[in-house]
Amino acid sequence: MAHIDAGKTTTSERILYYTGLTHKIGEVHDGSATMDWMVQEQERGITITSAAVTTHWKWNDKTYKINLIDTPGHVDFTAEVERSLRVLDGAVAVFCAVGGVQPQSETVWHQANKYGVPRIGYVNKMDRSGADFFGVVNQMHDMLKANACPVEIPIGQEETFKGVIDLIKMKAIYWHDESLGAEYSEEEIPAGMTDDAQQWHDNLVDNVAEFDDVMMEKYLDDASAITQEDILRAVRKGTIAQKLVPVVCGSSFRNKGVQPLLDYVCAFLPSPIDADGVTGFIPGTDKETHRKPSSDEKTAALAFKIAVDPYVGRLIFFRVYSGKVTAGSYIFNSRSGKKERVSRLFQMYSKKQIQVDEVSAGDIGAVVALKDIRTGDTLCDEDAPVVLESMDFPDPVISIAVEPKTEKDMSKLADGLARLAEEDPTFTVKVDEDSGQTLISGMGELHLDIIVDRLKREFGVECNQGRPQVSYKEAISKTVQIREEYKKQTGGKGHYACIVVEVGPADPDWKGGLQFVDATKGEALPKTYLPAIEKGFTNAMKNGVLIGAPMESLKVTVLDGKYHPVDSDALSFEVCATNAFRNACLKAAPSLTEPVMSLEVVTPEENMGNVIGDLNKRRGQVEGMETNHSGAKVVKAHVPLSEMFGYVTALRTITSGRATSSMTYERHEEVAKSLARQVVEEHGGNVALL
Repeated sequence: MAHIDAGKTTTSERILYYTGLTHKIGEVHDGSATMDWMVQEQERGITITSAAVTTHWKWNDKTYKINLIDTPGHVDFTAEVERSLRVLDGAVAVFCAVGGVQPQSETVWHQANKYGVPRIGYVNKMDRSGADFFGVVNQMHDMLKANACPVEIPIGQEETFKGVIDLIKMKAIYWHDESLGAEYSEEEIPAGMTDDAQQWHDNLVDNVAEFDDVMMEKYLDDASAITQEDILRAVRKGTIAQKLVPVVCGSSFRNKGVQPLLDYVCAFLPSPIDADGVTGFIPGTDKETHRKPSSDEKTAALAFKIAVDPYVGRLIFFRVYSGKVTAGSYIFNSRSGKKERVSRLFQMYSKKQIQVDEVSAGDIGAVVALKDIRTGDTLCDEDAPVVLESMDFPDPVISIAVEPKTEKDMSKLADGLARLAEEDPTFTVKVDEDSGQTLISGMGELHLDIIVDRLKREFGVECNQGRPQVSYKEAISKTVQIREEYKKQTGGKGHYACIVVEVGPADPDWKGGLQFVDATKGEALPKTYLPAIEKGFTNAMKNGVLIGAPMESLKVTVLDGKYHPVDSDALSFEVCATNAFRNACLKAAPSLTEPVMSLEVVTPEENMGNVIGDLNKRRGQVEGMETNHSGAKVVKAHVPLSEMFGYVTALRTITSGRATSSMTYERHEEVAKSLARQVVEEHGGNVALL
């Protein structure tokens, strides 16, 4: 996991080569990388979809099985990182030795914190001009609040980078260029570096002694008695407890540093057994159930990704936490309550599938032909159902209208979009009721660009595109009380519902969605109608009163109501709640909110004035400026997404191509009244409400 262009795929390709899975090193720059198998990835030189492989590595006379997932670094594909971290036990955080801790490095680091994933730091590109290993370690301390502890230090840096010193073995490691780094030798530490190496070795011992009692005892009595095994054991314990991040370094492109990284993946990162299984809930209850990571347990697996393969159809990637999934058997989906037959099972090797008979605890596999399945579903045994924690995906922030160039492609477009939306939880499709246009929404311009490209290549649909629009949301700022009555007589049984509700902004600590409170007293309203009222408000929140944008959060308190013993039913109360939502929001000072992005621009000092001036024109708020370790200026700002279309091109123009930028979604913020009027007018809404 890493920021874009830190070298994740290049490192993954070396891992495949040195573990014997490939016989030729694939390169990102010439489109031959095994892990970047999509045409769009090969053309653009970026990772778009996470690719999984299973490989083996021998360390300390034991062979370890490693399930590796290479994730994208671009913010538009952050969902791929999210779902990979949800199902993996450990991560390698790759940092560029020149760029250090970059915005997306922070994003993926926080995602790993969220899912409690232990990690190793790998400082790559040590051969590049401006490389600074210790500067990156300091940034990890300061910016990520990580207890980053080097277990290797570089021998030279920039063009003098030759190898590394292993601080546990206290040996220098040099790679042989003629074997493409497959062969390397351990030698004595160069004379000029013995003091530095000893100092960093002592620092490592000081840092890790507290994680192991045996080592702590030796540390206090006689530090010279501490062995390599003691240090390895202590580092492993600290890493698994997420109190320590061991840091190694290398240059993957120059074939240096990858084998020790693999050794330390085996040495420090947890195996499924270290994770002590998984805790889930028994469906329909709050009762927890624990499953141990053993093939003899009842099955519990999580479907974390759906991919559409042109040859085998829908491929469902899953991680088995306990038990095993066997080809030819049946598996139960605890969300849908249905069981389905597992016809064919695969182990994934990037885009290739290797057919297997079973996938057991701790492994990642793929299955085809399951009909009713979604990302995040739990697969288990029917006689021992369980629901595992799913994944949270961010809401899309940008939309464009698409239409096929020819009428006959209409059904192909609908089919293609439905399949892509099934594959990618951050991509949504909806038809605008007023204009009849098909709107597709995603995480950024690149994300939607890739979607349109895939429609053309994979589904044969040429599209016309509208200009990008940001995903506005609506909010209200006042709390109002309203009495809403719904009556309908059609001859025979009628419809009747009456509710008194208080509608207002959700509490400050509310995470989003509907905050529903029942404050009815006595028997004014039977409790059976409350779920229908809640459903009515939840559905109504999808279309606000200004431009039909969704409402992010809302608090509804039901105070009172009336019902008719014959004419009242759940549907009547649902319709009544929908009407109450509209009427209340019209009186509750509705407003528009827009996505605001966190932007970081790295620019030479002489261009800084132009960059800041341009950001001010775009309604940006500069939050801070600093100098990075290579002397360039780093400008951090918050800018509305609506002002950022085409920013990369504009930035290149004002800095003669010398600046780089990266942008991540920060939050939704209220739009100023004058701009909100303009947006509402463009969408054909009611400006008088503002």
